[in-house]
Amino acid sequence: MPSDNPLFRLADVLENIERIRTYTENYTFDRFVSDPKCQDAVERCLLRISEAARKLQGVAEVLAPDQPWSDIRAVGSVLRHDYDTINPNVIWHIVENDLGPLRQAVESAIGVLREKDAKPDKA
Repeated sequence: MPSDNPLFRLADVLENIERIRTYTENYTFDRFVSDPKCQDAVERCLLRISEAARKLQGVAEVLAPDQPWSDIRAVGSVLRHDYDTINPNVIWHIVENDLGPLRQAVESAIGVLREKDAKPDKA
């Protein structure tokens, strides 16, 4: 079911990106792989990002069309149902390469929504 409050869901995405950044600060891939607590924390945040993206169905594609929303949603399914096949290389790739562009796109989308909310309706 799509969210009736996209700002809230986009804020969830940003919060979880920031958590991942905090958890993995100064980490290398080798350190990440050797730290199961960090892996668990990152995977949990990715689950939340995926769930927020699921609740943004349709809205996300309009607000940030350059992001792979279907892939973002699919990560959650893998983490929930195929957890025994998770490849740490894939998770680390997401952390290192995908979260930065997602953050920028979400920040821009939030700006667009806030600007739209600030404008009075024309009757």
